Amino acid sequence: MLYWLLMLLSRVICCLPHRALLTLGRGAGILYYRFIKKQRERAIRQMMAGLSISREKAKKLVKASFVNLATNVFEILYMPRLNEKNFHEYIEIEHLERMKAALAEGHGVVVLTGHVGTWEWLSAAFTLSGLPVTAIAKPQPNEQYTRVLNDLRATIHVEIFSRGTSELLAAARALKQGKILGFLADQDAGPGGAFIDFLGRPASTPMGPAVFARKFNAPVLPAFILRKKDGRHRVVIGEALRYEDHGDTDRDLYDFTVKMTRILERVVRENPTQWLWFQKRWNTPPEEKHVKHHTVTAGEDKTAHE
Repeated sequence: MLYWLLMLLSRVICCLPHRALLTLGRGAGILYYRFIKKQRERAIRQMMAGLSISREKAKKLVKASFVNLATNVFEILYMPRLNEKNFHEYIEIEHLERMKAALAEGHGVVVLTGHVGTWEWLSAAFTLSGLPVTAIAKPQPNEQYTRVLNDLRATIHVEIFSRGTSELLAAARALKQGKILGFLADQDAGPGGAFIDFLGRPASTPMGPAVFARKFNAPVLPAFILRKKDGRHRVVIGEALRYEDHGDTDRDLYDFTVKMTRILERVVRENPTQWLWFQKRWNTPPEEKHVKHHTVTAGEDKTAHE
């Protein structure tokens, strides 16, 4: 029932002009901020610590971030409205030539991004520009939400590999086929992640982008979608990053992950109202760390724990 209600809501929202979504998002975001106390307080605490700002300033920025998040939800439901002919009305892309040049190398491209702006529309910007996009996605707690999200993603031609399946093999196949593989690299990676300072605190950080870049000799391109003042979006594509082999695989993977983390951190600092501040980014304490050795060969990934 929930699935059909959400898909019906999507059809209704797709009948509205985009500017109506901005109005709806503002109203819903203010209500969300006012009544969802647990997430509001977590976001305020984490922003105060991460940006070293007062509670009053954090409250103001977090409120704006909730408005952005609520607008994101409406825009996700709006995705069936996007197509190759009209997406430029909502999204402008800077340095698309960098992505095309990286894909032309024939090793696929690892895209480094995070929960910034309307991140689901980042994929749309690429697929509707004629580029093949894949991503590994974490299933939602509610299976019907996951089904809705995946069906909406399908309308913009994104190929999704769900965690808990054979997603690593599928992702490897995608890079071998010369496709884009997107990573949301701002999520807690659990005890097996690399503990790297993020916004001033040690955070378990996914090493997937570095591991895949090394294994497939794939360039890593930072790419983020940011909301402009008029409510439309700007996609910013950074210069290609390359894995550097200095003879110590674990150290090299760690250093490359640090480099990528700094890029993501800078984007968050520069656009604090567009990041998902209430996510449990620092959920795994450093004392739970597992020492992990990555011995990655051309044929397989092997991970050994101590």
